[in-house]
Amino acid sequence: MTGNGVIQLHNVSVTYNGNNRVLDGVDFFLDTGEFCYLIGRTGAGKSSFLKLLYRDVKPDKGLVYVADFEVTKLPEKQVPYLRRRIGVVFQDFQLLPDRSTFDNVAFALRVTGHGKKFIKSRVLEVLGLVGLSHKRNSMPDDLSGGEKQRVVIARALANEPRLLLADEPTGNLDPEASASIMELLLQINNRGMAVLMVTHDYDVIRKFPHRTVQIENGTIFDVKI
Repeated sequence: MTGNGVIQLHNVSVTYNGNNRVLDGVDFFLDTGEFCYLIGRTGAGKSSFLKLLYRDVKPDKGLVYVADFEVTKLPEKQVPYLRRRIGVVFQDFQLLPDRSTFDNVAFALRVTGHGKKFIKSRVLEVLGLVGLSHKRNSMPDDLSGGEKQRVVIARALANEPRLLLADEPTGNLDPEASASIMELLLQINNRGMAVLMVTHDYDVIRKFPHRTVQIENGTIFDVKI
């Protein structure tokens, strides 16, 4: 494939249990630095689509390129290197409850083998980016929902990925916190990082309009909200 797309899919199909086809001949392109919403009903295949990108699911056919990796043919030993180029933000936070804000973010760097000096510098940098420097010693139980999501975003940014996947990042937040997280994601996008965000919240899409694609009946197509 050619071009500078951070995600490129060509004729991709994914089938579960032999006959449950969730993606059927899908073509998709996300440009470097682009922001895109992904919508679709429950069970349409949004989660499968995301898992395809970080090689948690393999396609039955087709080509998948993510951050210059040919994911479909990637040896297992290379998968961790692919995942370092992808930051993932989850709806349910998935923070380590017995570790501070600092250590939750640092964990992402420790598992990739960075030294203590670099880790300290990088963690403080990304916590500053998400506005949580003053909460670096706080435990998850002491943080609001919006603050927890900011920690998750900081952790996702720690290894300087090329692509941020956000799976319903505002789904558990009140409207004020939701708007704050959206503004942060757009700020990150404005710094040049591609963002693909799964959401059911059409109000968010209307308030912060960007390209929107929908999964339906195994296909993906652009829509207007």
